[in-house]
Amino acid sequence: MGGSAYVVGTFDTKDAELRYVAELIIKAGIPVTTVDLSTEGGGAGGTTVGSREVAGHHPGGADAVFTGDRGSAIAAMADAFEAFLPGREDIGGVLALGGSGGTALVSPALRALPVGVPKLVVSTVAGGDVSGYVGASDIAMLHSVTDVAGLNQISRRVLGNAAHALAGMLAHSIPDVASKPAVALTMFGVTTPCVTAVANTLAEHYDPLVFHAVGTGGRAMEKLVDDGRLSAVLDLTTTEICDLLAGGVFSAGPQRLDAIARTAIPYVGSCGALDMVNFGAPDTVPRRYADRLFYHHNPQITLMRTTRQECTEIGEWIADKLNASEGPVRFLLPEGGVSLLDSPGQPFHDPEADGALFGALQSRLRQTRDRKVVRVPHNINDAGFADAVVAAFQEVLRR
Repeated sequence: MGGSAYVVGTFDTKDAELRYVAELIIKAGIPVTTVDLSTEGGGAGGTTVGSREVAGHHPGGADAVFTGDRGSAIAAMADAFEAFLPGREDIGGVLALGGSGGTALVSPALRALPVGVPKLVVSTVAGGDVSGYVGASDIAMLHSVTDVAGLNQISRRVLGNAAHALAGMLAHSIPDVASKPAVALTMFGVTTPCVTAVANTLAEHYDPLVFHAVGTGGRAMEKLVDDGRLSAVLDLTTTEICDLLAGGVFSAGPQRLDAIARTAIPYVGSCGALDMVNFGAPDTVPRRYADRLFYHHNPQITLMRTTRQECTEIGEWIADKLNASEGPVRFLLPEGGVSLLDSPGQPFHDPEADGALFGALQSRLRQTRDRKVVRVPHNINDAGFADAVVAAFQEVLRR
């Protein structure tokens, strides 16, 4: 066990609920730090850290938080809390309670904490789409069922479960077996043979972390890059960029690859699944794409083949991002196809579209001693391509 359980929220409106969970955690033998995030000025009092102390971490000082306007005050307190929380050295884990405003207030600070630090939010909005709150972090969301507005037979049970969950996380240590340098790999079903082969080859000396390239995967990987948790990135499946540019459902956002440039981490990339844009069930595909080539991956996922024009745009986008990196970069072009569906006889086999992608990447990337494009005469899932990835990985680590 290490560190204190931080119980955080707006004590001026959630005092009974927050003190209830704090008492349960203390009874479980875990020290508690209560943090008031009230935005009404005076705060609730009786907490370990008062709201004015937190507000003082805002760049504009406490007066920038206590504006008298609820919306601007919550936004400013969120900024102050995000500046306050990561600097605390005694955090064992965090439990927050709130409605939509309270959840929006605490989530940026929780996302800023390292992956692995327990983060639990009991919220009225946890029954819906929580991706905007969780982001690329490991925040656990628990639906409050009733509003966080008093203690009753339902809320006592739900809040009690949350309190005991955090107490259990802090009471039981997790053995640290991370003795090998961690290396990230991005994977899709249609690049699994390649990524599996590379991961198996590296496993003796490295700890391969495989990320599913469905938007959250790319964002989570780049958060770990920013956190300094990775030694290198093998970004073999960059398909999230297709969804960003063509409106698919698995975009990782326009910040994809920015962490690579920011940190100059050793990087090996490739074109995995750049032959496809992902949509949901067939009736969710935008009408403007009605005449395109589709492959029905399963009842919930419809794949659309990228065109020559889209591939050119994708290649230029990737090159522009990688041109900003001063670290060692190798980007491998699998001339035999970029996925299991992009090989002779398969539905997405389109050498002209692939050629447009490769040409755009090669012509747009400013190649240097450390930043290079490498053409490989194999499909991405061939053994020869996996060998080329391992060789490129060894090369960037020596730079």
